[in-house]
Formats: sequence, structure tokens, C-alpha cells
Amino acid sequence: MVSIAIIGPAPTELINFRGDLIRTLVGEGHKVIAMTGNGSPAQLAAIQGMGVEFVPYRIRQRSQNPLNDLRTFAQLRKILSQRQPDIVLSYTVKPIIWTGLALRFLPKTVFYGLVEGAGYAFQGLGWKRKLLTKLVTKLYRAGLKRSKAVFFLNRDNPAEFIQRGIIGPEKVHILDGIGVDLERYKKQDLPQNERPVFLLISRLLGEKGIREYAKAARQVREQHPDAEFRLLGGIDESSDGVPLSEIQSWHDDGDIDYLGSAPDVRPHLKDCHIFVLPSYYGEGLPRTIMEAMSTGRPILTTDNVGCRETVKPGENGFLVEKGNAEALAQRMTWFIENQQEWQCMGDASRKMAEEKFDVHEVNKVVLEKMGIAST
Repeated sequence: MVSIAIIGPAPTELINFRGDLIRTLVGEGHKVIAMTGNGSPAQLAAIQGMGVEFVPYRIRQRSQNPLNDLRTFAQLRKILSQRQPDIVLSYTVKPIIWTGLALRFLPKTVFYGLVEGAGYAFQGLGWKRKLLTKLVTKLYRAGLKRSKAVFFLNRDNPAEFIQRGIIGPEKVHILDGIGVDLERYKKQDLPQNERPVFLLISRLLGEKGIREYAKAARQVREQHPDAEFRLLGGIDESSDGVPLSEIQSWHDDGDIDYLGSAPDVRPHLKDCHIFVLPSYYGEGLPRTIMEAMSTGRPILTTDNVGCRETVKPGENGFLVEKGNAEALAQRMTWFIENQQEWQCMGDASRKMAEEKFDVHEVNKVVLEKMGIAST
């Protein structure tokens, strides 16, 4: 048995995206220390119900105040010095950076980073974004200096990290996404209703292609007014967040049907025909696409980092140029006018999910890389 600390930003992500890995580790007999920012009583109960020790720490993921980050670093250093885990796995930018720096004082602890995507800092124009890119590059380089390996979810991100001198190629290990539970996201028959239903699930960020989705929907509905374009996702308070007032105006105009947010996306996936993610964000490998594929839905997404690894064009969906609402509208129209292709494309998505994205196989690879897989 080894003790393993898993460190992330928020309870929601830990439960939804690390839950299967945690249950695997606990099932193998390892001691797991789960660390995130504090959460609601229900979230904390869900984490503790997985059989782990939960230790909250202070983190403000979107704050750019260096004092907040210094407090995060100091608290991580204190907690990790007290617990002294054998292995630490951190994910997302701030937990990776500040955990890596804190672990410089614990040379016996083995450190792994999980980069879920390049994200906001490594894309976009303007001097402020370029300055942020330089700063994050330096911090990543320092934080990952003593990591034994770094897990990535696609092939583009490690190439960028190597090119920027953040890590060497010997530390790179590529996973097929974070995986999806194929039993939880069972294959579902396509709805039999006449109206074509498109669905986008995403945080309401501009760089997720929310505006392009609304614009394309408006264009398509001019020729196909019966088509329905649904949007599911919570408001994001970051600088790139799309205001709720803007979302509501699209909803009121009939361009999209905004559904708010939901704790369980499966009923919404079951009730759609085509899944859409027009992202130009710095993706890892979008979990929502994998869930839609596992459900058996054709995929319409962009030729973007991470997204492109989920689609075999013409087989289980299509890729369009990122930021191009007209190209998106053209492919939406194609789907409406070629409904006989939906089933075979959905079947191809499910098959690809089974072959590449089974969470149990992904977790097996992670444990093997850490040297703690059962024989």
C-alpha cells in the first residue's frame, strides 16, 4: 500500500473527473488523500464516501493576485509536509505549479502532473495574453522540474511544452483522454422525434465557440426552422465568460434553447441527435465529447487541439475550422439533410469510445506508469 495525494482546484472536478481513478486506487488498497478547495456539505460527503481523507486548501483558480497564490503555496507546503505522501498527482495549472514547488521540500515524494489542456494562458493575442504566457511558462517550468512524468491528453500539448522548454520529451506520457465510464454513459437509441436536435454542453466561455454556435444556429434556422439548438452549461465568471444577458437574448430570439446547468448530462445527451462543440479553447481532450461518443452520438467539432482526436471525418462526424460560424452552419445543414447517416455515425462514435476512451483502461495505464498497478 502507498499513500497518494490527488490535488485539484475544486470538489466538482474531483468528483466528476477523478472519481473513477480514486475508486480504483482505493479498491487496490492504497491510502488516498483528496485535496481541493472547500465545497458544499454534499460535495464533501460525496468525496469522503469514496473512502478517502479529504483535506481542503485555499485556492482561487481565476485570481491573478500573487498574494493568493503565495497563500496556496504555503498551505500546500504545510499540508504535504504533515502528510508526507509517497506519490502526488496534481491537475490543472495552479495545483500543478504550486504543488510542484511545494514538493521541492519533500524529495522522497514522487510527483506527477496531469495537464488537461493548455487552456487560457497559451492562446490568444494581445500583450496582456503574451505576458501571461511568459509568466505561466516560467512557473510551469519551475513547478514541473522535479516531476517524474507528466500526463497529457493529446499530442499537441506536449509538443508545445517541449518547444517552450517546460519539460523534456522523456517526461511525456500521453493518455487517451481522462476516460469515460462506458457503463454509466450507455449507448442510447437516437430520439424518434421529427425535429433535429443539436446539443452543446460547455461552460459558457467565448473560446468554447458559444457565439459561433448561436450565429450558426440562426443561419440554419432560416432554412430549417424546425431544427432545435440546445445549450447546456453554467455561467463562467472569468474574463472570457459570455454574459447571461447575451445568452438570454439568443434564447428569447429563438436562436437557441438555453437549458441552464445540470448535475447529470445523460438525459440531455439521450434526447439529442448531434453533439456540437465548436471550441477554439486550449482543450486537453473534451470530456463532453467522449460522453457524447459513448452515448452513440455523431460529433461536430473544430479542427482544434484535443477536439480533432475525437473525430474520424466522415465516419463519426466532422471537423470544421475553428471560429468559422459559416462552416459550422454548413455542416449542421448537412446533418439535417442527411439524417440517414446519423445512426452509422453514432455507432462509429460508440465503437471509438470503446476502443480508446474506456476509463478503466486509462486508469490502468496511469497506475502502471506510477508503478503501483496490481499484478
